[in-house]
Amino acid sequence: MPAPQVIIIGRPNVGKSTLFNRLVGKKLALVDDQPGVTRDRRFGDAELLGLKFQIVDTAGWEDEDAESLPGRMRQQTEAALETAEVALFVMDARAGLTPLDEEIARWLRGTKVPIILLANKAEGRAGESGLLEAYSLGMGDPVAISAEHGEGMGDLFEALVPHLEPLQVEEEDEEFDEEALLRGPLKLAIVGRPNAGKSTLINKLLGQDRLLTGPEAGITRDSIAIDWEWTQQNGEVRPVRLIDTAGMRKKANVVEKLEKLSVADARHAVDFAEVVVLLLDATRGLEHQDLKIASMVLEEGRALMIAINKWDVAEGASSLFQGIRGALDEGLAQVRGVPLLAVSARTGKGLDEMIKAAFEIREAWSRRVPTAALNRWFDDALNANPPPAPGGKRIKLRYITQAKTRPPGFVLFGTRLDSLPESYKRYLINGIRRELGFDAVPIRLTLRSPKNPFAKG
Repeated sequence: MPAPQVIIIGRPNVGKSTLFNRLVGKKLALVDDQPGVTRDRRFGDAELLGLKFQIVDTAGWEDEDAESLPGRMRQQTEAALETAEVALFVMDARAGLTPLDEEIARWLRGTKVPIILLANKAEGRAGESGLLEAYSLGMGDPVAISAEHGEGMGDLFEALVPHLEPLQVEEEDEEFDEEALLRGPLKLAIVGRPNAGKSTLINKLLGQDRLLTGPEAGITRDSIAIDWEWTQQNGEVRPVRLIDTAGMRKKANVVEKLEKLSVADARHAVDFAEVVVLLLDATRGLEHQDLKIASMVLEEGRALMIAINKWDVAEGASSLFQGIRGALDEGLAQVRGVPLLAVSARTGKGLDEMIKAAFEIREAWSRRVPTAALNRWFDDALNANPPPAPGGKRIKLRYITQAKTRPPGFVLFGTRLDSLPESYKRYLINGIRRELGFDAVPIRLTLRSPKNPFAKG
């Protein structure tokens, strides 16, 4: 099924081609202050906060004889409307309504295609009067935008979703790309305090003394990336890029300039990783510095795992594991249930399970949920636990979309979102993790309310 079509209609020089370029993400349409630059229909693949459609730029509507060039351009616009799911009727808020705008509006009201009225160039106060005039067209509330500056795109998304969301299709090309990404090397960084056994662990995986190790803390100073192949139990070979990093001490203890550079390099390595394993020392347990490192990894948006090393010499293993599990859940409240494994870099215990879990969490970190499935879950979540009404005023949550992956990022649209309690945001984030297969990966939730076009800024 082809992507749904959205057509842009309006008189000359109201910013149709600028809007077209904004939605396709590149300058495909020629833009100039001179009216009539666009003469034929132009098609482009557009994406707005995860909503995908084909956008059609049309010539400026002019009231001319059908045999003239402007008249033939108008006929192209009329033909384009026949295959469109939605029409974006663009007027210039700074210039205000013109008789030609009113004529186009009369014609559009006679069509069966849903119309969204856009008041372009509405940034600042110069567009306020034109925005008010737009209400007189009888086409509902105008959406205030600035195609040139990208303002109002969230409100445009909200207006388009009811018409386009049921028509969304999963593109095979995108699925192929995501699969290819997951077939690529797993970028796995090993971080932790000095002398936790990071280099020893990597040497054990490699089966050779590739990295210098010893009882002295701080031997590793540079982040070292090593390409390796992991053989699964079924015999399949998976590529891995292992990244060994310098130990991260408390800032107060980082006094030497070289060590400061090493810690900065370790942070840099986290930026380039997909999954980060925080290695703990079983003989020392979980310390405050470990929680700081874990929080830093999550703030960077990386998938996090915790591995307790030196398990072969741990005392009171069961109580130690449960104690660390409880402390992690309390200290990392933003991501409960981070994978926790017991390993031994010296004997190799648990390393196979660690690599297997790293591939699984990368898959969750890269997951994209179709908009339709996401909003079905969203409706169920709202019915099960409606948002509160602070001061008796209802918070209205309308739509949610996944804007990005790696880490997963979601945009929630509604009104009075500044009053939405943090506890309700956590309820939604935990539901996304639990019910949509994101497990313990960091999730970003952005709140987006329609802007008041008359607010003084």
